[in-house]
Amino acid sequence: MHPDRHITFRIRAPKAAEVTLSFGAWQPAPQPMQKDNNGVWSITIGPVEPEIYTYTFTVDGVRMLDMANPHLKTGTGLDASVVEVPGSPPRFDEVRNVPHGAIHIRSYPSTPLKRLRGLYVYVPPNYDTEPGRKFPVLYLRHGGGDNEANWSEDGRAGVIIDNLLAARKAVPMLIVMTNGMTDGTWAGGSSAQGMEILAKELFEDVIPLVEKNYRVLPGRENRAITGLSMGGGQAFTIGLRNLDRFAWVGEFSSGLVSEVGFDIDKQVPGFLADAESVNRKLRMFWLGCGSDDPRFPGQLDLVDLLKKHNIRHEFHSTPGGHEWKVWRHLLAAFLQEVFRPGN
Repeated sequence: MHPDRHITFRIRAPKAAEVTLSFGAWQPAPQPMQKDNNGVWSITIGPVEPEIYTYTFTVDGVRMLDMANPHLKTGTGLDASVVEVPGSPPRFDEVRNVPHGAIHIRSYPSTPLKRLRGLYVYVPPNYDTEPGRKFPVLYLRHGGGDNEANWSEDGRAGVIIDNLLAARKAVPMLIVMTNGMTDGTWAGGSSAQGMEILAKELFEDVIPLVEKNYRVLPGRENRAITGLSMGGGQAFTIGLRNLDRFAWVGEFSSGLVSEVGFDIDKQVPGFLADAESVNRKLRMFWLGCGSDDPRFPGQLDLVDLLKKHNIRHEFHSTPGGHEWKVWRHLLAAFLQEVFRPGN
């Protein structure tokens, strides 16, 4: 990393005939690297904007991670290497010198899946310093190919809310991040059966665990659910089907609500029929998507449908495709509104 935000990448592959760099998460174009007399291939790119980036090498047709860089984008598999370009001032999702919360990693027996599962719980900086205080809870769901760790590690959820809390731009809350797949596949988190299993697990195992072991405010007014992509579809469906449990519902870049022929009545029976009741129960209905995401037109179609039926909602977009850069920005915007007394 150079001071002017150029980045030089190197890989030693003396017997290779061709090496390229793929930089960035959204539709990266392979860039040819040059070999020196010692068999080291290199390329310098930039300057690039302050951001968290992923990259891989392709060596004679084989996609490779950077074996000299321990920072990885992982999930259900090893995906890419990670390089972070700091900002001045620091980015909204960059670790700053502010009070920090903590991430708890817990396991629990899943009733419907009959095995141990893991979850992450973010607790705010004042959780320990104000032992008599109770907090609202956001249930935050990941996308396909990821797991319960990714919102913390790649989404920087804890870092983002630490910075917002320090600036007094968010309400102190717990954030619970669970595994959104039933069998390690995208289908296991997206099918009708998978969603039923995940809803059952959430209500019978996850929420009881959280409310037994943490100081949380009771009731639907203090419970929110949102997620990205696959997890956005889960949050949309589970949240809107259970307005007796959630008063705050969101989704980021959901493919479910963006697909051609999406039938909201199938996913949430009766939702459009009684706008007055829905608007009374929902404190916030929050939709977001990257403006370059193929799902963007479908999101706009959903917005038009909600407007037609007078369902109160808000839609947010940010530049980018189907990628973590977008979801970090959307989460930051969502956190500044959820649990606000005026909403």
